[in-house]
Amino acid sequence: MYKYHCLNPISGVGLEKFTEDYVPVSDAKAADAVLVRSTSMHEMDFGPDLKAIGRAGAGVNNIPLERCSENGVVVFNTPGANANGVKELVIAGMLLASRDIIGGINWVQENEEDGNIAKDAEKAKKAFAGCELDGKKLGVIGLGAIGVLVANAATHLGMDVYGYDPYVSVDSAWRLSRSIRHAKTVDEIYKDCDYITIHVPALDSTKGMIDADALSLMKKGIVVLNFARDVLVDEEAMIDALLSGHVKHYVTDFPTPAMAGVKGAIVIPHLGASTEESEDNCAKMAVKQVRNYLEHGNIKNAVNFPDCDMGYKGENARIVLLHHNIPNMLGQFTKVLAEENLNIADLANKSKGEFAYTMIDIDSEVPEGVTDELLKIEGVRRVRIIE
Repeated sequence: MYKYHCLNPISGVGLEKFTEDYVPVSDAKAADAVLVRSTSMHEMDFGPDLKAIGRAGAGVNNIPLERCSENGVVVFNTPGANANGVKELVIAGMLLASRDIIGGINWVQENEEDGNIAKDAEKAKKAFAGCELDGKKLGVIGLGAIGVLVANAATHLGMDVYGYDPYVSVDSAWRLSRSIRHAKTVDEIYKDCDYITIHVPALDSTKGMIDADALSLMKKGIVVLNFARDVLVDEEAMIDALLSGHVKHYVTDFPTPAMAGVKGAIVIPHLGASTEESEDNCAKMAVKQVRNYLEHGNIKNAVNFPDCDMGYKGENARIVLLHHNIPNMLGQFTKVLAEENLNIADLANKSKGEFAYTMIDIDSEVPEGVTDELLKIEGVRRVRIIE
């Protein structure tokens, strides 16, 4: 029997994917798995049984990854599950920045009591005229699940789309429209495009990437869209560029006190993945990944441990070990098993940065005490036996 706790409301469509072997608990410290959306876990005390965290979404900045790794807690996210919802909002953001739809709607509301509003609108609408997207150049920085969808959709709007991603995956490359033009450097995007949208993770190498230098390379009247992470854009530099008129619009899904109300900023209250479909998809994907790990030991879409899959567990006992990525770990594991006269039926070992993951199938029962012996090995953070 496994116990789970939801820190945020999680779609029932996803929770239905749990079997009768799973029960919800009100205390997170008693859970084997925690499901979370936006609640910060940085100040949380983990219970001793916590084995997995399922983030129903892509970003994991609300989760203490280093502490999770040291405690042998696997953190899953759900890349791509909310991609369509974000894509549609990015397209909406481009339209809002191209046509002064917001200004026009505000004018109507301000003149709602005008008996001649239809006639007066014909005169007033000149103030809200904009431009079309057709024929404009869009630069997409980051061609992951969302970036690919945005790039492909923009081609159907008649835009000339340029993509930049030095780490594009084979899967993303296959899904990318052949009409997308490959930018060899990000500076090409900055210099040539009329619209730029960012879809990269928040890493040390990407934080503040849209800074004063990057903005200075862009065309006067550029529209910048950020539906990825607020820290990707140097806020002070962006405000200066908006006030000077160099940037026509900055469309962001991340409201801050400094940016709210700045002329030219179109600030959306973090609605990117706030659709029923996205929430359902993220919940289903998170539950599926958590179950696969707890029941079979398989890891897919973890952010702090490597992907590793040995399929359905079957009749054999399966030992899974989360440990530091240091030499001679496998030798020490197999030595302990040999001393217990245990035969290895299958084995997989993967590493990711400082941490590694090992799965071992044993074709007999695993006696008590093996877990304790494996935990004595320096660098081992957690051992589980799935029988």
